[in-house]
This record gives sequence, structure tokens and C-alpha cells, in this order.
Amino acid sequence: MRPAKKLMASLAAAGVIAALSGCGAAGGSEDSAPVALRMSVWTSDEKQLALFDSMADEYIAEHPEVESVTFESLPFADYNSTLTTQAAGGNAPDLAWVGDIAKDLIDSGALAPLTESFEATEGYEYDDILPSVTESFSQDGELYAYPFSNSPFALYVNEDLIAQAGQTVDPATLSWEDVDRIGAAVTQSTGKPGYIIRDFDFSGWLSLANLWAGWGAQPWSDDGTECTMDSPEMVEAFQFFHDSVYVSGATPGPGVTADFFAGDAAFTTAQVSRASLLDGSFQFEIYPLPTGPAGEYGNIGQAGMAAFAGGDHVEEATDFLAFMTNPENSAKLAQFFPPPRQSLLSGDELVKVNTKLSAEQLDRVVVDELADVSATPPVTSPAEVTSVGKTALDRMWSPDADVAEVLGSVCDAIEPVLQGK
Repeated sequence: MRPAKKLMASLAAAGVIAALSGCGAAGGSEDSAPVALRMSVWTSDEKQLALFDSMADEYIAEHPEVESVTFESLPFADYNSTLTTQAAGGNAPDLAWVGDIAKDLIDSGALAPLTESFEATEGYEYDDILPSVTESFSQDGELYAYPFSNSPFALYVNEDLIAQAGQTVDPATLSWEDVDRIGAAVTQSTGKPGYIIRDFDFSGWLSLANLWAGWGAQPWSDDGTECTMDSPEMVEAFQFFHDSVYVSGATPGPGVTADFFAGDAAFTTAQVSRASLLDGSFQFEIYPLPTGPAGEYGNIGQAGMAAFAGGDHVEEATDFLAFMTNPENSAKLAQFFPPPRQSLLSGDELVKVNTKLSAEQLDRVVVDELADVSATPPVTSPAEVTSVGKTALDRMWSPDADVAEVLGSVCDAIEPVLQGK
């Protein structure tokens, strides 16, 4: 496997690999002192944190050697850098949520292997976990993070705004061209944005995968070493989005802040798990992503739970992780996070813990989508790729931008990072 050269070099220089992988640290507690575990997460949702705390309380009641489990909420925008900074300072958590940094952490030996521990846990039912959702968190057949959240992206629809603009939506034939057309009509009629790509804000450019995948485009090759931002498919996708901003006006330009879940837009693309933000202030629907020139497609966002290999309490951390992700607790987590377990993947099962979406909606945007969905291929040094790519892409956001030329410059900027140079 190609080494994560740039991240591993920077982590080694900062002492992070030693802190995370332990350099021979013991796999469990060295004395009988009560164990205090800490898990870093990027959520601040009170309901989610309350659920985690209740699981911890139940675990502690059955495991007197563990005196506490603390869930440390870190801001999402700074999550990766905060995690590695803590590790460099010798303050790494015992467990953590991991997303796009997972590949780097696995390559650097920072994460504890989980497969054997999970398989040995009574009642865990490891074979119930879909193999397709473990790929981003596995290496050489070993699982290093439990994929607790497998949330397809969907199209949320504000039916009130669309009706106000005199428009209708046919989900059977809904395409990106339709979203642009209807969205432009909503903007002209109500003054509110037609559609927004959530978490994009002209900064988080990889969120545009929700759109460009409809053209059959992806930002780099499957092995993460070659830039494909300048492919014909990507140029067409960006030209469409650029025209939505500067020609039709269906989506707002830089500097405009809009929140679909506050009723500020007719459409948004967001993960199914964001349905928890719906507050009943408007009538909504939720559908699979619109079709693009490449036809029907799906896109997924994932997050995993991992234990660090270099902590003083690896055995206890791994055991708690097995408890937190067993079948019973996976069912509880499913109210917020689409689960990886086949036994839970039906609308009838998911609706038992989901208060926002119906069984029909859950079948439509979760169960059916997970059968054929893709994610952006992982790369090493994702934070650097994102930062360098944003800088190059900034020139796109002017009315007279040459879309193809700008995307070529993005490849010039990120390819050296992709290749570890």
C-alpha cells in the first residue's frame, strides 16, 4: 500500500505517531486504578450526547474497573487539527470519531485493530455489518473504525416555498436541470435561494460531490494519486453550477448565508442524518439526489468510531467500543445515524427510532440508496488537499471565470499533494 508520506512525515516530526501508536505502550491498564475513558466527537447535539452518556452509564454499571467515560465535543471545522495537536502534546483521547483522516491514521499505525475483539464479543454479530460500508475504515482485511454513520445524501424539499412560487416537483423524473429551473423560479418569486449545497459555502468544495457525481465526475482517481478535477465530466458539472450562480440565480453566490432547515431555501442536498434539524416550521419532502447526465446515482458520507493504539487503556477502550456498537446499541444510534447493520436496514426498523421521517421515506433515501452508493475515494493529507484546492478554486467564483482553466489549475495545485511530494 502506498505510504502516507506527507502526513506521516509531519506527524513524525511533531511526535504524533509516537503519541498515537504508543511505541510499545501496553494494551490495557497497568494497575488496578479506576479507568477514565475519553472519546472525542464532533457533535454538540444534546440529544446525541445524552444517548452516549446513557450508554456509558450502563457500561460503567457492569464494569467497575471503568469509573467514567467522557465525550469531548470538538468543533467540526477544527476537529482533525485539534485531534492531532492533542496527540502531539501527549493528550490523545482513548477513542474518537474519525472521518476523512481515517486513512492517514490507519497508515500511520495510530488506530487499534478491532476485528478480533468484536468477533470475540458475545452477541456482537460481526457478520451483520455490511462489508460495503467498512471499506473506508479497513486495511488488509482488518477493521480499524466501526462505521457507525453511513448517511446517504438526499434532496430535501421545502414544499411551502415551491408552492408559493407556483411550481411542482415530480420525484419520478427530477433532474438537476429541474432543480435549477424550479429554484430560479422560487428565487424570482420569493427572494429566497432556490437550492443550496449544504456545507459548501464556497469553502468546503468537496461538498459539491453531491452535485458533480451526477455527471459521473470525481476529484481524483480511485487510488487517490491522480487529479481528475479537469476531466470533461467535472468541467460540465462546474459549468452547470457556475451558471446556477451567475446566470439563472438558482443558488446564491459568495457572501450569502442561507439555511434550508430555517426555511431559507427551496432545496438542499444534505445527509439523511440532518433530518434531525427539521423543526416542523414548513412542509417538507425528501428524495434521492436528482439525476444528472450520468443518470441515477448516490453519494454517502461516513464516520467511524475508533480506539487509539497508543493509549494506556486500549483494552478497555476497545471493549467499550464493542459495547457501544453492539446490536442493541446500534439500534439506538440509528435514530441519528444510518446504521451499518443489515438487520436494521429497513424502513420499518429505522422508523422505530426516527421521529422525523416515515418508513416510506427511510426506505427511499436510506435503505434503497445504501444498496448502490459511493463515496469520494480517500486520500492521504486530506486537510492539505482541501486547503490547497480551495485556494486554486477561489478564482472560479466570478461571473467571467474560465471554468476549464480554473479546474486545470486545481489539478496543478493538488496533484503534488496527492502524490506525496
